[in-house]
Amino acid sequence: MRDAAGGGAKVRPVERRRRFAIRTYGCQMNQHDTEKVSSLLLHAGLEPAGAEESADVLLINTCSIREKAEHRLYSDLGALRRWKEAAEGRVLGVGGCVAQQEGAGLLDRFGHLDFVYGTHNLRAVPDLLRSAAGGRRGSRTEELRSLERFDLPPRHPRAAGASGARAFVTVMEGCDMFCTFCVVPRTRGREISRPAASVLEEARRLCEAGTREIVLLGQTVNAYGRHDLRRGHAERAGTLPFAELLRRLAATPGLRRLRYTSPHPLFFDDELVRAHGELEVLCPHVHLPLQSGSDRILASMRRRYDAAAYLGIVRALRRARPDIAITTDLIVGYPGETEADFGATLDLMEEVGFTDSYSFKFSPRPGTAAAGLPDPVPAEVASERLSRLQALQRELTLAAHRDRVGSRTEVLVEGESRRGGQASGRDPYHRVVNLLVPPGRPLPEAGTFVPVRVVDATPHSLLGEPEPSEPCQAAAAL
Repeated sequence: MRDAAGGGAKVRPVERRRRFAIRTYGCQMNQHDTEKVSSLLLHAGLEPAGAEESADVLLINTCSIREKAEHRLYSDLGALRRWKEAAEGRVLGVGGCVAQQEGAGLLDRFGHLDFVYGTHNLRAVPDLLRSAAGGRRGSRTEELRSLERFDLPPRHPRAAGASGARAFVTVMEGCDMFCTFCVVPRTRGREISRPAASVLEEARRLCEAGTREIVLLGQTVNAYGRHDLRRGHAERAGTLPFAELLRRLAATPGLRRLRYTSPHPLFFDDELVRAHGELEVLCPHVHLPLQSGSDRILASMRRRYDAAAYLGIVRALRRARPDIAITTDLIVGYPGETEADFGATLDLMEEVGFTDSYSFKFSPRPGTAAAGLPDPVPAEVASERLSRLQALQRELTLAAHRDRVGSRTEVLVEGESRRGGQASGRDPYHRVVNLLVPPGRPLPEAGTFVPVRVVDATPHSLLGEPEPSEPCQAAAAL
């Protein structure tokens, strides 16, 4: 079987000159799924629309990790009835995690919705679109346990993310951890790892086309290949220990940066820690989800580690790579969380010194064990705790950024900064760096590697001056 790396399934044309747009919500896996669907539609003869108003086909790639994201879809679909009715022949589809979760029920609820496709069914999008063009509504949300879900045609050169200096590469999908608060096992299915040869070949092709930074994706990315290894099937399945996969990828000609997200603390082993000290292209940044600093809450969440074990991983990583940046995910207001539990989270945040974090109030998700737990934390208490946590994180982030002032780093430029007038990008530590370019000088182009000296810090980003003595090194445009 061949996939995106080796030139797999062919896509039968749908209808030429139709234009598509895709709204994307959620995680990096969703962003990459949008890139894959974009490639499929281009192969099928469609064209990207400059804006939704000029699109004939509009897809919404959804997230259901929190209730707010799910409600946003319902609001969007209600508002899009006017878009659908404004021009004859328009097609509206929904994919992603809410689609996987709700399935054909979305078609029953929204009569102007034409089709629904789940997280395992990206390959079905051209056929669903073809059926919708013929007046037939449809839903494809079955879980696929085979490697067929990776069997996609080569990335279309005009697809989103296909020609950038940074690219996502899927190495595994699904999750078998069943944390009590998380809907991912239901929306993404059980763990399945892609053959290493396919991953390596895709990385090689990307770097030949100008990619210089690769981000490996998986729901529990460092669990890659673990079931095959445990069962003695790794050779037959073509998988490897995750650290060994990193080592082989690091040898890809042209690759300058390698990242992965998101790992699970349970699957950090000595070899993975050692890789951070030995592989030059492996970036000095790990996003290591914590969720809570309270052992009692961690046990209730079914996270399978405690605060001491988490700290042990952080210390090991810092011994291997002293300058490593650690970021995390945190949940406040989990059922039964006391002020003491919350205090333990704040204490652990300070002890680790997180460079940054993504923090949220607990959101009960359908089908998860935590949805039915007693002792809910009042909404106003959860909001107050989130505010305190985020205030502490701003202090930690600013302190980490101030420690960088006067140092030198290299920025992969992504484009113009949010405020305009400056180029902006990320350095190896995954920090946003805004470049202070002197008036009259052109901004560095997207996809350019720029050596800079860090001259100032804010709670959100670093400010850097391009080093005039060293030439910028260009990669493919982002």
